[in-house]
Amino acid sequence: MVERTLGIIKPDAVSAGHTGRILAMIEEARFRIAGMKMVRLRTEQARGFYDVHRSKPFFPNLVSFMTEGPIVVLVLEHEDAIRRWRDVMGATNPTNAAEGTIRKKFGTNIERNCVHGSDSPETAAVEVAFFFSAAELL
Repeated sequence: MVERTLGIIKPDAVSAGHTGRILAMIEEARFRIAGMKMVRLRTEQARGFYDVHRSKPFFPNLVSFMTEGPIVVLVLEHEDAIRRWRDVMGATNPTNAAEGTIRKKFGTNIERNCVHGSDSPETAAVEVAFFFSAAELL
């Protein structure tokens, strides 16, 4: 079954000039890009998007990081897209990520790990709607 997931190319990867290579890896993995745009999150937007982490000690650093520069948000389609995108991204900590994954190639550390992906169909639906209207998706 084809499903959708949200992907984000984070500020560290955008500022380092890795956007094109990450998009190439997405296309090589045979994802269909149903939506894509570059945005710069305001503090309140980042707090809202990452609200699930509000009580965690890393929350302030996460909000600061995600607002430091532009990000590229994507709606990706593939059969079993959520699991597949998480496989292509690699482990959250780039040190533990498998060779050939996005985070292994471009991530710096667990906090600056270059990409984001939804972790469940429910989360994907909320995250996609956070950034895209239905009219913006192909």
